[in-house]
Amino acid sequence: MVVCVCNAIRERELRDVARSGELRSAKAAYAQLGRKPKCGQCLSFARNIISDAAATA
Repeated sequence: MVVCVCNAIRERELRDVARSGELRSAKAAYAQLGRKPKCGQCLSFARNIISDAAATA
């Protein structure tokens, strides 16, 4: 599923980044992917994905 349309970030990519390191924010995950949030509509959804992935790691 596409999480961020502006940056074409998929849920799988966010989960992979969240599992690979200690992230404190969605912006940090985007930075690891070499991108920055643009419109911001996706950030709350991204935070939920990162929290879920960190909890199950």
